[in-house]
Amino acid sequence: MTTINPVTDLTLEGDVAVLTLNSPPVNALSAPVRDGIFNGIRQAIDNPAVKAVVLICDGRTFIAGADITEFNKAATGASLFDAQAMIENASKPVVAAIHGTALGGGLEVALTCHYRVAVPSAKCGLPEVNLGLLPGAGGTQRLPRIVGAERALEMVTAGTHVGAKTCKEIGLVDELVEEGKLREGAIAFAKKIVAEGRPLKRVRDTDDKVAPARGKPEIFAEFRKAHARKFRGFLAPEYNIQCIEAAVNLPFDEGIKVEQKLFRELITGVQSAAQRHVFFAERQVWKLPDVPADTPLIDVKKVGIIGAGTMGGGIAMNFLNAGFPVTIVETKQEALDRGIATIRKNYENTAKKGRLTLDDVEKRMGLLKGSLALEDLADSDLVIEAIFENMAVKKDVFGKLDKIVKQGAILATNTSALDINEIATAVSRPEAVIGLHFFSPANVMRLLEVVRADKTSKSVIATSMAIAKKIGKIAALVGVCPGFVGNRILAQRQREAQKLILEGAMPWDVDRVLYDFGLPMGPFAMSDLAGLDLGWSKETSKGETLRDRLCELDRRGQKTGAGFYDYDANRNASPSPVVEKLILDFAAEKGINRRTISDQEILERCIYPMINEGAKILEEGKAIRASDIDIIWINGYGFPVYRGGPMFYGDTIGLDKVLAKIKEFQSQMGDDFKPSALLEKLVAEGKGFKDL
Repeated sequence: MTTINPVTDLTLEGDVAVLTLNSPPVNALSAPVRDGIFNGIRQAIDNPAVKAVVLICDGRTFIAGADITEFNKAATGASLFDAQAMIENASKPVVAAIHGTALGGGLEVALTCHYRVAVPSAKCGLPEVNLGLLPGAGGTQRLPRIVGAERALEMVTAGTHVGAKTCKEIGLVDELVEEGKLREGAIAFAKKIVAEGRPLKRVRDTDDKVAPARGKPEIFAEFRKAHARKFRGFLAPEYNIQCIEAAVNLPFDEGIKVEQKLFRELITGVQSAAQRHVFFAERQVWKLPDVPADTPLIDVKKVGIIGAGTMGGGIAMNFLNAGFPVTIVETKQEALDRGIATIRKNYENTAKKGRLTLDDVEKRMGLLKGSLALEDLADSDLVIEAIFENMAVKKDVFGKLDKIVKQGAILATNTSALDINEIATAVSRPEAVIGLHFFSPANVMRLLEVVRADKTSKSVIATSMAIAKKIGKIAALVGVCPGFVGNRILAQRQREAQKLILEGAMPWDVDRVLYDFGLPMGPFAMSDLAGLDLGWSKETSKGETLRDRLCELDRRGQKTGAGFYDYDANRNASPSPVVEKLILDFAAEKGINRRTISDQEILERCIYPMINEGAKILEEGKAIRASDIDIIWINGYGFPVYRGGPMFYGDTIGLDKVLAKIKEFQSQMGDDFKPSALLEKLVAEGKGFKDL
């Protein structure tokens, strides 16, 4: 055995050289790995006893991609292109032996090998699009030459991981070898290709898979059209498409130039920086500075849920999906039956789409038990209350639970805004009380705000975070304050949106600006979707707000065919002359002189107060990190990933500019715009949220 460098060994198995990479945890393409490939392949080629080379990795995976910690740093040692050229131009066949995942740069290395073998459990993919990038080492040029333009378009724009069996079917892998015997299988395959005198297959020289798409621009036009909604606002999918077009229409070396040019634009751009920020933020969010990693967890085997409405039912589905037995409690049989029927219907609809089998549906429903008695929650390890937002009612429920549920269980509330410290006063064990704020629809939305109260134990916090992972959520730990983190920031935007439509804008102006910014919908479209009558009472309404007047006209949102917008039979929205007149009359009544409001002002009035409020939340210690706020807003409210979340966006604009505009608004409109002390401090020190 020859040690090439600390992460690479070269051994001889008869006339086959085996180059082994071992750079934990995922054999990322760091400088030592690139050097190891370059020098190892060169040594194997120079050895007259060697007739073929196998490139294989120790550990849990093949090369899983670039080392993104090296991004924006000066390159050292052999470049990835040097290593790839050494493989591709080798005078002896090089076989990539794949297990685990060959992703991004890992697959790009494998594509420069002359042959590829894999174990059945392996996966391949080019997921760079998820970091706002494109494969920058020939991936967009080689992949379509193996799998064809259409398949390549899907792979590079979705970034999906493709199983080895499918890879074999589409030609990406030449042979599957027995699970657990990759090394033996790869060596046997290498010996076979030598014995059969097979050619050195250089992917770059093949043309048969891309030729059918040449001169057919409609392939790309139709693909763009089919995915327009999904790709809206993102640069990376479009740049990936342009690279596949280049692979189809240009010689290989010209296509590489296109790939390099577009790659450089993306990696130096704001969108990729934002998406990389989110990538790391999603990993950081689980790290709790004052909750040690070895904090003992509560063994949660059975879950109880109080309330079988929209939220309760959706929450139940999360636990059923993860295999937890769930008891759901309601006060009336009719409400319980309706809730359970809705859960079944949701599962059956998923099964109709082919995403679940009917057996899966029955298995999940078999874990669900309905009850009208809180006493049936006595042996639950976790109880989640999901009833309407009324402090007195919630405290009453928690007081009863305290007497019923076994000691050591977690008592959680799904409140979106109420004071959990006050709820905890209803029990004799406040250390067991925590907020688990799911977002609607709870079985779909990825975010879970885990809200620690003053007396919540570390064990309850750690268990809640661990449970969130088990049910497939991304959880952010926050503190108790009105609206917690997400809704507290949302309130700032909603206030300004409401003021803007009285001062001169129309609801559709505000919604258009925020939609163009990248949000899935604006505040008024969102209100119509949720229902304007949420928390509204016909009996007590006195027409004091625009919402009151809309509800009094039975314009309660999409469900009544009219709200801020008019809706047709398919719920398509159009601006409403009725609402326009209502707004003009209301503004006149209040003595507001309307004026022309620019799109820029709409954007700044809606977004900058969110950034300022986020700074206040950090100042008060109600969020651990600025990036946690970004994770909450991306996963709970649809803030565009390519803008990195409100706090990252603040850094992008420049906090000095944000503060100057906030102060300008404060002088014109009062202390709704009072700047955060933290924002002022960061600007004074020339720092950003990223520096906290």
